[in-house]
Amino acid sequence: MFEVFTIYSHLCACLFIQFCANDPDTLLKAARLVEPFCDGVDLNLGCPQSIAKKGRYGAFLQEEWDLLHDMISLCHKELSVPITCKIRIFEDVDQTVRYAKMLEAAGAQIITVHGRTKEQKGPNTGIASWAHVKAVKDSVSIPVFSNGNIQFLRDVEQCLEATGCDAVMIAEGSLHNPALFTGEQPPCWEMADEYMALVDQFPCALTCSRGHMFKIWHFVLQRPENSEHRMKLGKAKSFSQLKKVSQDLKSALLQSLSAEELALPFDLDNIPYWRCQPYVRPSPGSGKRPLDTTGIETNMQSEKKCKKDEKQRKCTKAQKWQVCVKCCRNPRGRICEHQLCKVCCRIKTRSELLNCKGHNFNRVRPMLQTSKDIVIEQNTTT
Repeated sequence: MFEVFTIYSHLCACLFIQFCANDPDTLLKAARLVEPFCDGVDLNLGCPQSIAKKGRYGAFLQEEWDLLHDMISLCHKELSVPITCKIRIFEDVDQTVRYAKMLEAAGAQIITVHGRTKEQKGPNTGIASWAHVKAVKDSVSIPVFSNGNIQFLRDVEQCLEATGCDAVMIAEGSLHNPALFTGEQPPCWEMADEYMALVDQFPCALTCSRGHMFKIWHFVLQRPENSEHRMKLGKAKSFSQLKKVSQDLKSALLQSLSAEELALPFDLDNIPYWRCQPYVRPSPGSGKRPLDTTGIETNMQSEKKCKKDEKQRKCTKAQKWQVCVKCCRNPRGRICEHQLCKVCCRIKTRSELLNCKGHNFNRVRPMLQTSKDIVIEQNTTT
């Protein structure tokens, strides 16, 4: 892991490593592990996902100011690199400003403000408030980065002018168009080829690469003629299979597009589907993704999703599940020998060295016969 950080530190002009945390000492210990390999440590206070709520981190700590103050101040005092943080706003501008001032007083050296509340996510993402970002910038003395509403390079310029911020940070926009900061909308295959070349140089988890490829090829994969490629990309079991799907898409597009189409100029309001471009989420209540320029719905479900829906339909609400005899909360395994749920069964079999065929826990394995035992057994039978 540290070898990767060392490589990145040489490649990047400035490398910050972000952590999620809810304990000052744990955050400090983690930060010290990467301190020699980075230029700064960032505390994630902006994640609005349900996993962050369950784990008590990200944007779900924005009400716990004493805890945040302790985490940031401890890192500020003990680390040789700066501590920064990325936050989401409150609906109230004044509360957002007080929040930012508290983080500055605790020792944060940079604050990145995502101009959305923690409730603005998924179909309810909406528009980020640059007014909130500007209010924070006008109220603190440390650098402020703005995040939100960046789909094209022109948006960066407008954001800097509207907020007065020192820089702009992008997230989702770079997933669909990694060349966003260049002001270009390159063909999808160029970005896909470049990304897979980087994967060869810096290996990562297959699931991560698959997710990036789906983002880069998003608008191409939404078209009906590419549904088979979409399925293959979702089922790919190796990087070589990911590359093959990408190359097949590239070949199919280059065969279908003429030289005139490839060279045809376009404006940002009408970008060809085969070029990298921003993804706009459907509005709340629409239930479907927008139609593409051909009028064909792009609400295609994967085979895995269809199977999951079919399985859920078969499990009717009338079905009654027996409850685990230990925790009295989780469903009991249907053929569990100990009448427990999987979690309780794992604990019991591990602590008491028991087996459970129902959950496939084999803690006690049968002793293998030795050659001497076999000879004795044969003599007794003759």
